[in-house]
Amino acid sequence: MTGFIPGVLMPLALYGMLLALFSLLERQGAASGEGLSSNFRERTLALVAIAINVLLINLYKRRRWEDAMRGVTVATGILAVVWLVRFGPGMFGQ
Repeated sequence: MTGFIPGVLMPLALYGMLLALFSLLERQGAASGEGLSSNFRERTLALVAIAINVLLINLYKRRRWEDAMRGVTVATGILAVVWLVRFGPGMFGQ
């Protein structure tokens, strides 16, 4: 649980912050609301948020906290499956 909880909370928090940042930039006219597809920004920001777990894994590796690394890895796998379920059908034309 030492790694699982931060492995879920960090990507969720980062995703929320990135969405808020891009929303603010769009309102200010500094970013475009258009993308390559209808949910391109959400898909990409979700992947970036999930990828933040690499930093956690690296931190736990340096400290030799193998169980925490395992928790982050499990959380990352679950988030990746959620990402595929949420965005996969729209990407693959189903």
